[in-house]
Amino acid sequence: MENNGMANVNSNYMLSSDDAYLLAIEFNRNPIVDEEAAFDLYPSPSLADKSLLPPRPPVITIMGHVDHGKTTLLDTLRSASVASGEAGGITQHIGAFSVPVNSLVISNGPSVDTLGSITFLDTPGHAAFTAMRSRGAHSTDIIVLVVAADDGVMPQTREVIALAKQSELSGEGNIGLVVALNKMDKPGADPVVIKHALLAEGVELEEFGGDVPCVEVSGLTGMGLDKLVETLATLAEIKELRARVDGAAEGIVLESRVDKGRGAVATILVTNGTLSSGSHVVAGTTWARIRQMTDSTGNPVCSALPGTPVTVSGWKELPLAGDEVLEGKEHEVKTATRNRKRNLEMKALQADVECINEKRAEAREGATSTKAGLLHAVSCSSTSPQSSVKELRLIVKADVSGSVEAIVGSIEGIGNDLAKVRIIQANAGEPTAADVDVAKAVDGMILGFSVQPNNKVLSYASSQGVLIQCNSIIYRIIDLVRSKVQELLPPIVEYRVLGEALVQQLFQIHGKQKSIISVAGCRVTNGIIEKHKKIRIIRGEREVYNGSLDTLKQLKKDITEVRKGSECGMSFTNFAGFKDGDRIQTYDVIEKPGRLV
Repeated sequence: MENNGMANVNSNYMLSSDDAYLLAIEFNRNPIVDEEAAFDLYPSPSLADKSLLPPRPPVITIMGHVDHGKTTLLDTLRSASVASGEAGGITQHIGAFSVPVNSLVISNGPSVDTLGSITFLDTPGHAAFTAMRSRGAHSTDIIVLVVAADDGVMPQTREVIALAKQSELSGEGNIGLVVALNKMDKPGADPVVIKHALLAEGVELEEFGGDVPCVEVSGLTGMGLDKLVETLATLAEIKELRARVDGAAEGIVLESRVDKGRGAVATILVTNGTLSSGSHVVAGTTWARIRQMTDSTGNPVCSALPGTPVTVSGWKELPLAGDEVLEGKEHEVKTATRNRKRNLEMKALQADVECINEKRAEAREGATSTKAGLLHAVSCSSTSPQSSVKELRLIVKADVSGSVEAIVGSIEGIGNDLAKVRIIQANAGEPTAADVDVAKAVDGMILGFSVQPNNKVLSYASSQGVLIQCNSIIYRIIDLVRSKVQELLPPIVEYRVLGEALVQQLFQIHGKQKSIISVAGCRVTNGIIEKHKKIRIIRGEREVYNGSLDTLKQLKKDITEVRKGSECGMSFTNFAGFKDGDRIQTYDVIEKPGRLV
């Protein structure tokens, strides 16, 4: 091993697979790679001449800022009320559906007639759903950027523009961009201002000499939708979108969830081939024999062509949104899944091996300098930042895998160096008794998004003292987590001075049982001195006493308070070391909850 350049090796050094392969060759052995263990499924290579392939429907992604009317626009296109059913009036999933073009518009222009249907993807506009928008942008042919004419360019608008430019620069595909100025029916709509704002963001509209079409529409009244669809159809025809329909199917997981009665289901956008019921497919580290496929309206379908979104059931485990879907024979998808899981485990093991070797090397160095090692250990243990950090431990549950991704991405960064969020586990589906057990074990809580546990689970959680908080609006979830983390922060202590007096004279009086009591003759200079409040004595800039008043007198009469300008005598509990010129303050201690910056 040393002769082959492997440094710092000894009898307990753990070999990597590459090192073992090279050493076997050094001993004149022929290492054989297990071909089955290396097997995986891959997409088919693209044809150089795509003109030989049949045309496919364009995939149009509706994107834009939250509440700019994306879903309402689609509602009018497919005559279905979706926006009214969305929690909080905002889209929180990727919605996918295909619509025949002739059902969208009355116009029968040539560009519309040549196109059979259009597939629409509706993405969320909330800031938390960045990954969903990115996934939608990378699965699409044309992006419709919806901008409210009464609002203008907003953060998510800029994000969509950046995604379109990024796709163009990276060579992932020539993604078309169409701007839809929505809400033109509103009195405050000003399309000229919005167009100039888009130009300032680098969107070169056709009317300014660019190549980006801009259509003025109203999702509420349907104004301009004919022109929008014709623009999309024309752009799709120019792009000559084609895909093969024969051979193994390929696609991408848009969303996945656990459905009652059907188990794990996933919404898949077919990109190549024809996906059929009964086929075997692999996605990430799970596979399925397709039991049932349904279209966007919930009707069963036997097959799905490229550009068609379908919901597939029959998964052994829940695939992740964004996973590539590949069709193969049963033994192929099982072998590919097994190998992918093993590869992930090997990567984790390799990282552990490297860590173990580093620790052993450190241990050997420490053995030669025990004192230095002990000092280092003491230093590490005393300065560890984790020792004082409080954690809000969460089990995250959501209706679909994309929402899990969005929730985790939105809340895992909440906190500071005193309190933070720790995600114990996160997956799609309703909270279960097993989740309650995990939360109980880690002293955490269950956070649910668009899911609701059944009464049995709620009762069990109550008996175990586990809190379950569910909501269907993401910004309320984020606010809830922020408030819970703030509760873990130490309180902010504030001192409010109520009154201040100045010691002007020292004298002694006779107390009970012939005792002598030292008394400070004082004049109240500010506020009110109250006997039962906390008190402190300040000499110069230094506090010399903090405690309480024993007596408060005025002309030998016990009193409870003295106001500004009055004189009084004070004695203090277990303290007689006051001097002329000392300042006496009464104060309240106010505790406020900690704040996250």
